[in-house]
Amino acid sequence: MSAALAESRGVPVLWQLQISHYVEKVRWALDYKRIPHIRRTLLPGLHVVKAKRLTGDTSTVPVLTIDGRSIGDSTRIIAAVDERWPQPQLYPEDPAQRRRALELEEFFDEELGPHIRRAFYHELLPHPELVVPLFTHGQPAVTRDALRAGFPMLRVAMRRRLEISDESAAHSRAKMVAALDRLEREISASGYLVGDSFTVADLTAAALFYGVARPPEFPYPMVAVDDLPDSWREFHGSLAQRPGGQWVAQMYRRHRGQSAELTPAEAPVASRARTQTRPDPTATTSR
Repeated sequence: MSAALAESRGVPVLWQLQISHYVEKVRWALDYKRIPHIRRTLLPGLHVVKAKRLTGDTSTVPVLTIDGRSIGDSTRIIAAVDERWPQPQLYPEDPAQRRRALELEEFFDEELGPHIRRAFYHELLPHPELVVPLFTHGQPAVTRDALRAGFPMLRVAMRRRLEISDESAAHSRAKMVAALDRLEREISASGYLVGDSFTVADLTAAALFYGVARPPEFPYPMVAVDDLPDSWREFHGSLAQRPGGQWVAQMYRRHRGQSAELTPAEAPVASRARTQTRPDPTATTSR
């Protein structure tokens, strides 16, 4: 089923790069709420054009097309999703706790997200044999070959767009450590960041740190540990062993659940069912 047809039948369409931690944040929210949706994987570089065309004001993914409009930015997307499918809750009912959850979401979005991305690509961009499969998982061979051939130009563009240099990558590593320090300080006696239940704050921190914990629940392939550059493997290993890294793995085990993605064959059935009865978003897998 095409994305346009899926949207016309009321099925949300998520436009993604599979390895993006901001996309993982939105995927997790959709799966956590058991919202049937279609995923459309884009190629790096081309995703900028598609996102801009869809939203008019966003040049990156995730983008979610829902109810006839396309929304960019993970925070805006989750807010829109939660408004339409409020259960299970991601925003605390208590006003003070809600403000706290949104503050932590903002912190990790701004103080972790860009830095973990920059540090990762600084290490991996010299290795197209590792990066290309991450961008082309599930794509036809001709797509993989085309990206491999064009990778030198893509690498230059990504370094410029993400402001990648030895100095900036070192700074971003330090920001990752600082974000993990903050995470560990914020974990309460309940095991969660805000109150005594899973909220958007926990989801954001865990999703953005997925590359550190490397949880088996992450839905797409990752570079094998043994194939990572030595310095990156050692750095990540040191973070994964910390209480914050173990907390990320625990959040994935407890709350990541099963995928709500629809196959093309399932989408028409789901759209017909949605016109008859709204799915029960509380019917989740054990978390």
